[in-house]
Amino acid sequence: MAVRVQQADFDIGAEIAALCGADAGIGAIASFIGLVRDVNNGDAVTGMTLEHYPGMTERALAGIVAEAKKRWDIADALVIHRVGELKPLDQIVLVVVTGAHRGAAFAACEFIMDYLKTQAPFWKKEQTAQGARWVEARSDDELAAERWNKD
Repeated sequence: MAVRVQQADFDIGAEIAALCGADAGIGAIASFIGLVRDVNNGDAVTGMTLEHYPGMTERALAGIVAEAKKRWDIADALVIHRVGELKPLDQIVLVVVTGAHRGAAFAACEFIMDYLKTQAPFWKKEQTAQGARWVEARSDDELAAERWNKD
């Protein structure tokens, strides 16, 4: 299980290949890639700055991945989250989960992403024609994460 917070972009194919290695037991790879959009809340977005607390952020991400590993039978997982200044179409986040079967891999990948959106300590500031603004938490992200708490 690996988590990285970095300014540099990532190569999806290289990251997946490194995560899988030569493990012939892997029968499923589920992934999510998040991108910077050029519109949010009806306003054009020209850029975004992501901030975090080094150390604290990595521990939070590792905890989310560890929780996914406890809930599902997965082989491995990787989370890469970028910080710093980004522009529309830049990659922000990569979540990759490997496992023997697709069901566990899909569920764990979705869980990790839902918790990243609600539990990870990142702060996003968008640049718009009206000026810079902090991105507020979305209620639908909270609802998505809450469903994992149901028995």
